[in-house]
Formats: sequence, C-alpha cells, structure tokens
Amino acid sequence: MERYLAPYASDPKFSKGRLHEEEGTFRNVFQRDLNRVTHSAAFRRLVYKTQVFVNDTGDHYRTRLTHSLEVAQISKVIAVELGLSIELTECLSLAHDLGHPPFGHAGEDALNKKLVDYGGFDHNAYTLKLLTQLEERYIKFNGLNLTIETLDGIAKHNGPLSGKYLINKKPSKLIVEYAENHGIKLETFPSLEAQVAGIADDIAYNSHDLEDGLKAGLFTIDDIYNSDLINDIIDEVRIIQKDAENQRVIHEVIRRLINQMVIDVLTQSRNNIDSMKVKTLKDVQDAPKIIIEFSEAMQEKVSKLRNYLKDNMYMHYTVNRMTFKARKVVKELFDVFFENPGCLPDKWLSKISENKKNLPIIIADYIAGMTDRYAMKEHEVLCNF
Repeated sequence: MERYLAPYASDPKFSKGRLHEEEGTFRNVFQRDLNRVTHSAAFRRLVYKTQVFVNDTGDHYRTRLTHSLEVAQISKVIAVELGLSIELTECLSLAHDLGHPPFGHAGEDALNKKLVDYGGFDHNAYTLKLLTQLEERYIKFNGLNLTIETLDGIAKHNGPLSGKYLINKKPSKLIVEYAENHGIKLETFPSLEAQVAGIADDIAYNSHDLEDGLKAGLFTIDDIYNSDLINDIIDEVRIIQKDAENQRVIHEVIRRLINQMVIDVLTQSRNNIDSMKVKTLKDVQDAPKIIIEFSEAMQEKVSKLRNYLKDNMYMHYTVNRMTFKARKVVKELFDVFFENPGCLPDKWLSKISENKKNLPIIIADYIAGMTDRYAMKEHEVLCNF
C-alpha cells in the first residue's frame, strides 16, 4: 500500500517517530497508532457520549462513537482517491473527538467556565492530554505513545494554531507547551490526512445531524425545501420517490448529500493541489491556504445548512432543555468534588498535590472522561438526596 502513496502524503517510512522508542513490528507506524486508538478506553467511552441528543433519548440517534465512525468512513474514501495514508487518516478521524466531555459541547461549556482562571477547558487539548498522559495501558509510559505525525494532526486538524494563517482561536497552554517540547510547528498547516479528517467531520455532522433532526420530527423535508437548502437533491429524490416511505426518502436525501459533498471536496482539492503545485509534504505544510476544502459554491450551501441546523435543531427547545440539564449536571458535579475532594476515587485523589493548586484541573480531567450515563449516575448519587 505504501508504495502507491502520493508524494505529498504522510509516508510511515519517514515518520519522525514516537515520544518513547519502541521495537518495530510487522505493522507500519500509522497502523499501530490506529490500533492503539481503537483499543483505548477513551474510544470505547464515546459510545455513551452525546452528539446532539443525550444518550438516553433514543437508540438510533448518533453518539460520539457512531459520529467518529462515519467521519472515518468518509475520510477513507477521500484518502484513497488522493493517494494519502489510509491508516493515518482513519486514526485521526477516530481520535478527533476523544476529548469531548459528557454531553458534548454543553459539558465543554460548563467545564470551560469552571476553569476560567486555569486556562479554560478545550476538548481538542484534552484529546491530546488523553493520548499523551491519561491513558494508562503500558508499563513503560503514560499515554499511547503515538507518532509525532498523529499528534500533530490531532492538534491541528482544524488548521494552524498560530501565525498569520491562524483559523481558529489561539491554542490552550497545554497544546503550546506540548508543541514546544516535541517540535510541532503550530504555525504550519497539518498534513493532508489531517485536513481530510477535518473536512470529513464537517460532512458527517452536517449530514447526520440533518438526518437525526428529521427523524426526531424537529423539521420535515418540506421545511428544508422551503428554506432552499438542498433543493437540487430533494428534487432528484422526488422524481424517484413514488410511494416510498418517509424513512427511505430521508436516507436517500442524506446519501446523496454526502456523495455530493465528497465529490465537491475531491474536485476542489485536486484543483488546489495542481494550482498550488503541491509536490511534497513540506509544500502542504507551507501552503498559503488550506488545500482540502469545499468549492465556494458548496461552502455557501454548507454554511446555509449549518445555520439552518443551528436555528432549527441545536436551538430547538427540546435540545435546549437537554443542554440546560447537561450543564447543570457537570457544574454541580464539579462543585461537589471541589468542596469535597474526598468524594473523588482514590486514583484521582492521589493526583492532587498537597497545596491543592491543581485540584480544579484534576476534577475537570475526571469529569471530562465520564460518559453521559456515568455522569448522570454520579450526579444522582452525590447531588440528589
């Protein structure tokens, strides 16, 4: 497989290695990273972590685990077509949400407010912390000892974290310190594999959140059509619809939407590679802009769809009620542990220094690792008398 990689791909034969030296095996280094992520406790916990609907809402809505699997499926299709490392792309796709606390962004908001005097809480930074410190599987080191390429891609899968091409907010102190200690350049673009994982994330959540919203009855196909979002796709489906039941119509619309976005990404990305004369991995890192992207027309459609979901799904009163409850659970759990550290399990209590300056960080690390159902169970035990 490796000999067919494009010259701008991340080749496992030229990896910068791991934080701790290990003996080689018959697997390439990115295959080992992928295996380690899928065997991690953090990955297994994603099955009970919120995507949009809290885990106990229904059996057929997406969770963080099923979302990550869909991201991986989409990203592998793109990686194959562009000649990239499939293993690295899949690894980054499956690992990108490991740091989400219980209840998704609602839980993250609650923890961020509690850590406002300690640098805040960022799920991307917590992902890196899980992979390099908190996972405990090996005798000789903490973390999963992943390659520099994987950790670089996880830290920067949404773009540079410093310099003139900064796309998002500045990174957390944890990411900055990690980058300084391990030679990761935050000002450069990530590998194409990381860029693919990033855009596959957008494709997955826009399409499956739309599907989950339709199945939950928050809006209908007619509502979407009247908002002029994906009318070309809906028109195509209505031509062949006949007497098909509503669920099949929804599936067909979503399938075509994903396919349309993937084809657009491949077309635009190939044009970028050609026009920017990208020949090597260094060309990717030093590029003047992101390479893996939607066309302008598709980006406009995706932005309209995202805004529609924000107004009609993420801000829907049923979701708002779940969000309110989720923030309350996380906030009250944090307060209990802060006021009564002895309620922490022995493993976590032992991490607290004598002066207790790191107590808020330890509490946040503990809560962030919880699943939705475990957080609700702990809240029931500790907060509801």
